[in-house]
Amino acid sequence: MHSFYFSLVLEKIGLASPDMIRSWSFGEVKKPETINYRTFKPERDGLFCARIFGPVKDYECLCGKYKRLKHRGVICEKCGVEVTQTKVRRERMGHIELASPVAHIWFLKSLPSRIGLLLDMPLRDIERVLYFEMYIVTEPGMTDLERGQ
Repeated sequence: MHSFYFSLVLEKIGLASPDMIRSWSFGEVKKPETINYRTFKPERDGLFCARIFGPVKDYECLCGKYKRLKHRGVICEKCGVEVTQTKVRRERMGHIELASPVAHIWFLKSLPSRIGLLLDMPLRDIERVLYFEMYIVTEPGMTDLERGQ
């Protein structure tokens, strides 16, 4: 019992790096759509994409070319879906490539603000920078501006 408690104390929760998230990912989600409302099938490269997250029906690809257990593990060359169980949809992750870096809300809104402590700035000013209402000078160059202004 004592060793079980000791192992729980050593666990640590943290944020994953972008490279780690990409290594866990089965593909990039490129569209905000979920399902096609005419066919009721997941949209390709959407939030419910069968190619990224797995098949909708057990041991059947999306287009129906491969069906049944005998094709287990095969990736359909037509639709790109792996023939496997549907429960993999609950385990697989996708990722979204963002156009610009964003600040994680845990580091911004936690009290005291981790970003505020790191940059030695008040939370209000950091929020204004993140919401594009203000900017911070990092390289003043040949201008009259000062660093951190």
